[in-house]
Amino acid sequence: MPASPADRPGQPRVNAATATIAKANADRANIDRSRVLGHYRTMARIRAFEEAADQALKDGHIKGAVHLSIGQEGVASGVCVNLDRGDFITSNHRGHGHTLAKGADMTAMMAELFARATGYCQGKGGSMHIADFQVGMLGANGVVGAGIPIAVGAAHAMKLAGDRRIVACFFGDGAINRGPFLEGLNWAKVFDLPVLFVCEDNGFAATTRTRAVTAGPGPGARAESLGVPCTPVDGNDVVAVDAVTADLVARVRGGGGPQFLHATTYRLRGHTAADAATYRPAAEVEERWGDDPIRRCRDLLALHGLSAAELDQVRADAVAEAAAAVADGLAAPHPDPSYAWTDVQDVDMAPAGGGR
Repeated sequence: MPASPADRPGQPRVNAATATIAKANADRANIDRSRVLGHYRTMARIRAFEEAADQALKDGHIKGAVHLSIGQEGVASGVCVNLDRGDFITSNHRGHGHTLAKGADMTAMMAELFARATGYCQGKGGSMHIADFQVGMLGANGVVGAGIPIAVGAAHAMKLAGDRRIVACFFGDGAINRGPFLEGLNWAKVFDLPVLFVCEDNGFAATTRTRAVTAGPGPGARAESLGVPCTPVDGNDVVAVDAVTADLVARVRGGGGPQFLHATTYRLRGHTAADAATYRPAAEVEERWGDDPIRRCRDLLALHGLSAAELDQVRADAVAEAAAAVADGLAAPHPDPSYAWTDVQDVDMAPAGGGR
């Protein structure tokens, strides 16, 4: 008998969490409608925020780069719904969805994109550096893979403190080819730290297909070579992501050591909001819009009795919330110029004549 794909060398092994996915598929005739509707709301808010940010960039209200996660909302919602408020997350440069799903305030996020004093970092951080320790968001990060050692360090602190909190670490498939990935997973496994690694595999490292620059069979096999069990999941299926994450979080919180979630997905926009993504065939992108996680979730809810009007209202509420965040952000003041000299490590860099 030929080996199944999961049994072939280098492929992620089938484990109990994989069986959870099968159970989730079997249970679609009897879903928790309230929980799935919650996912639909979360994903709609993420989409509305990023569409508003995209328009604000075009209108000249945002001066820095904006990296959109449109098409990847299912991973953020499916993972974060299983975390406690005190659990930590780290993110990457595409972190709006993770941050909103963990419970951050949309208005403060938009103000940060607009470099306003009411933003999360008082306008200093922009899109790629939003953090909110009150909800356990340790920060987005503009350096590929840099969130991994931060997550591992936080997880090690949790273990030393005897804390039950865990860390979920989001990164893209491009990060697996950087040193922090190998160093971070190795350290996490050596000390069996409470960290869930979440690889959002959208197939691209910036503008390059990741498979063109990746040796070997890929993210899951690489994690398992370091002793970290990998569970693959369809990242555009928010119900499956939710189910399998619940299982993995229970293992991590129970002292089972690090776990690796390999979520395949697709970003439907370019690397940045200003990137037309002409390196991808238009037909490929059009086909992947048919796999949009929000559309799939809407279809599932419609199948379970929610009307089009109810679902449209969820979308309308999210769009209105984002529009209000834009209005508040534009009305907020810019930070005082003297603030540029606070929160910096090099205390000797103050300009002549003061300013501190």
